[in-house]
Amino acid sequence: MGKTYTVKQLAALAGVSVRTLHHYDACGLLMPGKRTPAGYRVYGAYELYRLQQIMFYKELDLSLESIAAILDDPGFEPAAALEAHKKALQARRKRISTLIKTIDNTLSTLKGGPVMLTDKELYEGFPQGNTYREEAIAKWGSQAVENSENNLRKMDKAAFLKLKDEFVNIRIALQEVMHLPPSHPKVQKVIHTHFELITQFWGNAVPEEERLAAYKGLAQLYVDDERYTQTPDGKADPAYAAFISEGMQWYATHIAK
Repeated sequence: MGKTYTVKQLAALAGVSVRTLHHYDACGLLMPGKRTPAGYRVYGAYELYRLQQIMFYKELDLSLESIAAILDDPGFEPAAALEAHKKALQARRKRISTLIKTIDNTLSTLKGGPVMLTDKELYEGFPQGNTYREEAIAKWGSQAVENSENNLRKMDKAAFLKLKDEFVNIRIALQEVMHLPPSHPKVQKVIHTHFELITQFWGNAVPEEERLAAYKGLAQLYVDDERYTQTPDGKADPAYAAFISEGMQWYATHIAK
């Protein structure tokens, strides 16, 4: 025979009141497995699992009537229900984490700290900002993207805008030396600055020992995806794309030597 619990023991185990268990018994939601000759309630393993399900559904704000209908349905599957609970709680955890982050950002602002960057501001200026983020997640994973975003959020808006302006300066500087080979020291000096700016965006999302390889992979995007080298008015610039890509690949290949 498995372990059994009195109503007081089960209440303490589950963190509910004895009155609550009495109410569940009275309304037929959770009746004891048996009663002693003296009339005391005794709960076994089945009742423990049913109480767990009740508590999970209460976390989702379902009424007791709705919970009873679900649990008493002949087609009810405990394992499938637990999987559904898990997904719902994970979604709730994500929402709560977002709310906590919002509170922290608001408190920082109220206390005179830097105004934190929004998701929109992080990708403002990139072509099709939301698509850019989704593609980055598909390529590098959500954790790497979130780590990079969190790194950027440590900056105030002025520092972030300055960082973005530096990329504009990089483009201007490279256009001025496009008559030189990508391996030329003047070109590579600009490329080195570009690499350092890229690593600021990455933060700790890309380990230091993997950055050159990642930078070389990024170089290919400049020729594969014209959005990475569009002019300010949205036009493709294939000559610039090829030039910066070759410069980046040369840098990634030779800087480690």
